[in-house]
Amino acid sequence: MMKNIIGHAIYQLVVIFFLLFGGDKFFDIDSGLHVSLNSFPTQHFTIIFNTFVMMTLFNEVNSRKIHGERNIFEGLFSNPIFYGILFVTAIAQVVIVQWGGRPFNTAALTVEQWMWCVLFGAGVLLWGQLITTIPTKRIPKQFTWGSGPPDEGLDATSSLVEDGSSGSLSQDVKRTGQILWIRGLTRLQTQVCLIQLHNTTISQQQAQQLTLKRQSLGSPTSPTSATATTSLTHK
Repeated sequence: MMKNIIGHAIYQLVVIFFLLFGGDKFFDIDSGLHVSLNSFPTQHFTIIFNTFVMMTLFNEVNSRKIHGERNIFEGLFSNPIFYGILFVTAIAQVVIVQWGGRPFNTAALTVEQWMWCVLFGAGVLLWGQLITTIPTKRIPKQFTWGSGPPDEGLDATSSLVEDGSSGSLSQDVKRTGQILWIRGLTRLQTQVCLIQLHNTTISQQQAQQLTLKRQSLGSPTSPTSATATTSLTHK
């Protein structure tokens, strides 16, 4: 896990700093480093923003395999939520960059600039394959957190197989995910019930205190009523 995080951070920082300090010369555009705060959006900073988003999108594909697997595209379209988010994010990014204007502080890019942004983003995939080739055994132990598969997921999967499931890994993992979702929802419902119970208890205590206060004010032995009785007697 740490190998992937540090490795991809290095790639993204190198690309971002290259575009920040040399992007204007590389694309032959005006630099956005010394423009005023309220000036119009520049293509320079828009390219940096767009490249960062492209690297993030492609890195989401890399993040599907974090234990040394080579084929990161395996089962890519088996989860509609995952690729739906990818498509929606990509379309929203195009709209923001091309027509965002001052509200999003972006300037429209040319086709060539878009191709370079996508190319820098797709470089994350190749960089991820390079990171995978680095042996984990040569990395210091302080940077090997998350190097193995999660024990909880394996235990849940093995228990499903023992309980009479089909034994198919994909189906068992899907059932494991459903079980984890149900557990999360159950815990959330329990927390909501506890909050409601706490609020109900506080309301009841406040109502009891208010009732006792009213009774003490209306009691003949209270100081207020005793004072009123004494004044009437003297009169």
